[in-house]
Amino acid sequence: MQSTPMIPVVFGTPRKLPRAREVPGRVIVLDIAFAGAGSNGGFSKITLPFIDGLGARLRAWVDHHDHEDHRRYVADPRFVLATKAEHGACPEMIHPELVERVGLVDSIVCHTDFDGLASGAKWIRRGIEAYPGADADARAIDTRLGTPSAVARRIDRAIRGRPTDTGLLGLIVRHLATGLDDFGLWKPIDEAAQELVPVELETRRAAATYRRFPAGVAVVDVSVGFGRLDKTLLLLLGQERDEVSVVVDRASVSVAAPFDSGQNFLALFGLPGGMPTRVSLPRTRLDEVLSALGVDPQAYRAGIAG
Repeated sequence: MQSTPMIPVVFGTPRKLPRAREVPGRVIVLDIAFAGAGSNGGFSKITLPFIDGLGARLRAWVDHHDHEDHRRYVADPRFVLATKAEHGACPEMIHPELVERVGLVDSIVCHTDFDGLASGAKWIRRGIEAYPGADADARAIDTRLGTPSAVARRIDRAIRGRPTDTGLLGLIVRHLATGLDDFGLWKPIDEAAQELVPVELETRRAAATYRRFPAGVAVVDVSVGFGRLDKTLLLLLGQERDEVSVVVDRASVSVAAPFDSGQNFLALFGLPGGMPTRVSLPRTRLDEVLSALGVDPQAYRAGIAG
């Protein structure tokens, strides 16, 4: 592949976007969902001001997370939006024809997970995978269906080991964008991955306290008594016990089920957008969440499980 100049990358999440004025030039946004209702004001206070702030500088927004406000942009060709069911991961939505249509960009804003970093790297590579199977790896990691390659697991563990280290995230994008050619870049990636080991051990300790309820729901409260946890792993460990897992912490209630379960928590809890099989709500809604899932809140508080 012909060498392509690196494009500056800025990182964000649906709940925490950079200020529009801090992202220079022509901008594309990759794998960042429109903010949900529980995200400190949701779409109208987080996503929309960013879109409006970028104005004509926004050249494309490519994403695969369900949201009712996608309909606002059906007629705007800059927005290439899909549902999770249509595309399990964002990189598979990026192809040479799209990159060519969008044209030159000066900045990429992408999500901070493997899916997002692979999307940024693929755009830099003008729609070509970083390595054969990278798109499939992103889908396997994002949907938790299938088995990602050893390369993807190595990178994903580093991201989860240091999820807020933007220096590391930038290094990973560069490594992917250059086709994994610089073997020396694996050293800091593997060092970051090692930091996940104690987090996994603590997460498995927390998972041992899951309680199962007759409705097919496993619930764990990690509000006190635990160190740093990997919430995604904790939810997955709960799904090894029952189809629906619930993690309660000091601020929130997270609910998840397998990607192919058919569950739609967005509809169940009246949320406008996000991933249908994984949602997060304020802790104040705990009783409502439990009741909607068929768990008696009084039985939960009394410690009565199935």
